[in-house]
Amino acid sequence: MIVMKFGGTSLANAERIKNVANIINTRLNKKPIVVVSAVGGITDKLIDLAKEASKGTNPNERVEQIVDIHKKIIKSLNLNDEFLIEDFVKLYDILNGIYLLRELSPRSLDIVSSFGEIFSSKILSEYLISLGIKSKQYNGWDIGIVTDNNFTNAEILEKTYDNIKDKLTNVKDLPVVTGFIANDEEGNITTLGRGGSDYTASIIGSALDVEEIEIWTDVNGIKTADPRIVENARQWDKITFNEAAEMAFFGAKVLHPKTIRPAITKSIPVRILNTYEIENRGTSIVNEDNEDVLFRSISLKKDVTVIRICSTKMLMAYGFLARIFEIFRKYKISIDIVSTSEVTVSLTLDKVNNGLKNLQSAILELEKIAKVEVLKERSIICIVGKGIRDKSGILKRIFDVCRNYNIELVSQGVSPLNISFVVKQEDAENIIKELHKELFEK
Repeated sequence: MIVMKFGGTSLANAERIKNVANIINTRLNKKPIVVVSAVGGITDKLIDLAKEASKGTNPNERVEQIVDIHKKIIKSLNLNDEFLIEDFVKLYDILNGIYLLRELSPRSLDIVSSFGEIFSSKILSEYLISLGIKSKQYNGWDIGIVTDNNFTNAEILEKTYDNIKDKLTNVKDLPVVTGFIANDEEGNITTLGRGGSDYTASIIGSALDVEEIEIWTDVNGIKTADPRIVENARQWDKITFNEAAEMAFFGAKVLHPKTIRPAITKSIPVRILNTYEIENRGTSIVNEDNEDVLFRSISLKKDVTVIRICSTKMLMAYGFLARIFEIFRKYKISIDIVSTSEVTVSLTLDKVNNGLKNLQSAILELEKIAKVEVLKERSIICIVGKGIRDKSGILKRIFDVCRNYNIELVSQGVSPLNISFVVKQEDAENIIKELHKELFEK
């Protein structure tokens, strides 16, 4: 048994869905369970639409646009759209309720967000049936995925694994399951946050102890660098879970670290594959890898802000760092890298995960106890490799390449797998190209 997860780009239109069906057909002997994301771009459209409706913009015209996207796909697949009419009406009703109340709670946002996966999973299942493949569509809660009530970023409860085992162990028709969405214990719809569909696939794979989890996307596995930056980046056949997590955390777009957590527990391989190049074997992410390779990849995280906090009160004092981090906790701001000296703390913040208003409030509070400097438009470059922390000469090679650039913060030694440093965003891609030549091409 395997799990096959298909992302939004793989389901972008009727032709892509036909291609997905062909891929599934080649795996029928492995008893696949299919997990799908929403059609590419739909979840973002739904979220934007809900927010606009809460501010007084009538949603009907834009809902019609979303409905038309799916109707066009259905028509191109020679299907009748009756199986989605009820869901289309529900979406209209929910968004008009938000519009009339001028109110959008996290709970309501999760309800709206859920429709993308519901639409795509039903379309794929109906198309498989039209090809003679017996299939059944399931929402996440139908197979027993239960979460806490942390709407928009819910965490699964342990009972989920037994629930999935009970629901899917002996199914006869090929299951097509919505990624990203679930229910809390009171039956409210919840979503699993960034990388949620990959996470769903990993949860199902772990619950059923499958042979492999296939993540079908639009890239050929994991490479030594982003091929959009480094044209001759090398593709890996295999990397470890820990290496993949470091890469993903520091900017690699292949998967999210949370995605692979359930698979790690069961040592289930996760293979990254490309729906556009199905002959490519992709990259397998495994628990352990005995390949003797020093460097694995160079990752890039853009839109980073550096905060420098300087105060002589830190000198020989205890509890000062705790005060700083308590301020960031108070305003729900996540921190990536931290570096300290006798009187200064430097740290990086990911723009994607931190609201501007919250950051401004945090800075105002920090300025009551220290001098604060904010450096924007920075990037983190992360070099991932096996045991590079303990290898002599590595930093020299890196800094020799970067001698013409200003490195503003360095993190080494915390993880045996990575060395990270911060540079100006305008320099980042050139540095990566030069580092790739030094570390991978020589």
